Amino acid sequence: MLIRRLARPMLAAIFIKGGVDTLLNPEPRVQKASPLIEKASPQLPDQIPSEPSELVRIDAGVKVAAGTLLAINKFPRVASLALAASVIPTTIAGHPFWEKSDPTEKAGEQQQFLKNVAILGGLVLAAVDTEGKPSLGWRGRRAARKLAERTSELTSSNDGAGDKFRDAGDKVRRNVVDGVDVAIGALAS
Repeated sequence: MLIRRLARPMLAAIFIKGGVDTLLNPEPRVQKASPLIEKASPQLPDQIPSEPSELVRIDAGVKVAAGTLLAINKFPRVASLALAASVIPTTIAGHPFWEKSDPTEKAGEQQQFLKNVAILGGLVLAAVDTEGKPSLGWRGRRAARKLAERTSELTSSNDGAGDKFRDAGDKVRRNVVDGVDVAIGALAS
């Protein structure tokens, strides 16, 4: 627990600082992001702004907000996912080492690219960290199993009514288990 309390603010610090810097001086990042945004804008949905300065400011705001949430340990898994989602386009736009011809410049950009990939790895770990608590999938399957056990207790009668309850209980159990599996599948994809 202590390690999480120390590690999360350390991981979040780079995003908070970078986001604040970008909000105060967005132009360098707008210039770097503009070519990528221009290429991607035809594929972007109409609801997403296509103006580079708007997207850079939105990205900076996400970094500050999600970084702060991660640092103070509020919604750390969601905050980590939001930061991970913001790191990918930032890394591609900010450190395209594959486009550089100067070996020194290429090596520097590649180093920054790999640093961001390493940070992305840390964010992925933070996003899946359940802090020792059971996962949602496990809790859902456990709830379905307990419901099935309770239902079978109610239907253990030897009369005809017990059969009807047992059949209904089996249907409920199957539906709950199927629902849990669908929810787990949706969360996993």
